[in-house]
Amino acid sequence: MPASKGYERPAVTVDIVVVARRPEGQQVLLIKRQNPPFAGRWALPGGFVEPNEPLEAAARRELQEETGATPSHLEQLHTFGDPGRDPRGWTISVAYLALLGPGEAGQWRLEAGSDAREVGWFDLHDPPPLAFDHAQILACAAARLAEHEPGTKGGASQAE
Repeated sequence: MPASKGYERPAVTVDIVVVARRPEGQQVLLIKRQNPPFAGRWALPGGFVEPNEPLEAAARRELQEETGATPSHLEQLHTFGDPGRDPRGWTISVAYLALLGPGEAGQWRLEAGSDAREVGWFDLHDPPPLAFDHAQILACAAARLAEHEPGTKGGASQAE
């Protein structure tokens, strides 16, 4: 549609769920936000897509800028666009998932950067309170992983 119609346009963001299999279980990489909104809260790495930037390139850029992480594989997980998901205004986020191979996370030198105050690994199924709608994004990622890994928490073959 031509821009002359006057349609409102949302901002587009990317959020990245990085999951590592570790001896203590599945861990997710989170950042502590440095800036408002939600300054001081844990969140998934991510941010705004630059003009003319491909989505996956934006996800890789944001992840590297905020954490130093450079996963070999990213897959698109889901798109989130509920009104009110971001107090700054109407945003649509394309979430990506990186499931790390054995030892991949150990190759990185994680360091908080850009607008991240801290970076750390947390239990995928018991994260701290998260900013924005990131708990919903994390739940979507955990469900996707459980579909592909029977016997994991939430998987069909888990003992009750």
